[in-house]
Amino acid sequence: MKRLSLGKEGLSALQWFIFIAASSIALPIVIGGVFGLAQEEITSLMQRTFFVVGVSSMLQAIAGHRFPVIDGPAGSWVSVFIMMAGMAERQGMSGEDALRLLEGGMLIAGALLLLLGVTQLFYRLLNWFTPLVTHTFLFILSLQLSGVLLKGMLGVNGEGGSIRLEETLVAVAVFAGVVFLTVRGRGWTRNYAILIGIACGWGAHAWIGGEPKAAVPSSEWIRLPELWAWGSPSLNAGMAATAVLFTLILISNLFAAIAAAEQEVPRRQSVGPSDYNRGSVVGGISHGLASAFSSVGVVPLPITAGFIRMTGQTGRKSFLVACAALAGISLVPGIVHHLAHLPTSVASAVSLAAFVQMTANSLQSLSRAATGERELKIAGIGLLIGIGFTIASASAPAALPAAVQYVLGNGLLAATLIVMSLERVWRPSFHSG
Repeated sequence: MKRLSLGKEGLSALQWFIFIAASSIALPIVIGGVFGLAQEEITSLMQRTFFVVGVSSMLQAIAGHRFPVIDGPAGSWVSVFIMMAGMAERQGMSGEDALRLLEGGMLIAGALLLLLGVTQLFYRLLNWFTPLVTHTFLFILSLQLSGVLLKGMLGVNGEGGSIRLEETLVAVAVFAGVVFLTVRGRGWTRNYAILIGIACGWGAHAWIGGEPKAAVPSSEWIRLPELWAWGSPSLNAGMAATAVLFTLILISNLFAAIAAAEQEVPRRQSVGPSDYNRGSVVGGISHGLASAFSSVGVVPLPITAGFIRMTGQTGRKSFLVACAALAGISLVPGIVHHLAHLPTSVASAVSLAAFVQMTANSLQSLSRAATGERELKIAGIGLLIGIGFTIASASAPAALPAAVQYVLGNGLLAATLIVMSLERVWRPSFHSG
């Protein structure tokens, strides 16, 4: 019986490991494409991302909110990275300078999360994040990332990308296949739709003779992740303002992830303010790690609740084993080197497919939250301005002050702030209809 129990724990840990790795593998490659990073740099970024994801997830499960929830690369932070890449190009800034600013921004956001958790102010801010605010944010996030992911599928991210029809068709097939499996799949085919999509897409890409990435083999057996790989963090007024305001989005994300996990994981005691405040403290530490190891900022991923619901994996033990394994594998250059050769078009297709369910959920939740004319108009204003800024940010006047460009150049941030403000000042009594 003991051997049977150990075998079950091992399978559970393996299942968790595959899901965590699949949730962490695509976005570093997408970011590498956006900034035109060399293959060796993408490999190093993936190593650092795996390390930060493994360590941060363990910290949250042990000392933070204490749920088995992945601390993975944040789609919301990816939107800021994409904004910075476009801004750097318009302002004649190097990609390295933009990445150093992002390191500084993550440090500011981490310090604020840490302060909010230590002072126990985090929980008191949650009443600002109504369902209308949260789901407007999630919907615009999906739209904002769809552009860069579609470019990745077409192979036009980075420098001099030219569309290759065969690779694009493979990416489209991967996207369609993953969506089909998540909707109509049963059992393991649905649980591992992302992994199946990655494996099949990678194989098809190699079969058609897809554009190979330069091999950068390493003779080292073990390599520690590099500190400040993009250089020492820097800061300016625009990034500081963005980081302060973006912390509000991180609060919303943490709240959504804990609320979703609470519905799936049985606990003796209900979630209270201390759980949220501890989660904020660890979130601050995690952002410090993401900055120090030059990776994408990590946040608790609400999508984890769907994995728990499908698999019934509610225990922390196998989750912690999987997180430790991911952090350990990140120290082995040979393994990370092969994972980093996942084609950008396939990584983008899988990521876009993963956002389909989130977009559908946000639309459904928005329809429930917008029950009256007041709510419909607030959501309409937020969506129009957020989408409008997302489109206009590509040609934002360089004459605007840097702080204004950083804040208004991000439609996601602008829309969230507008809806949040209108929810507070536009009371139902103001509406005469």
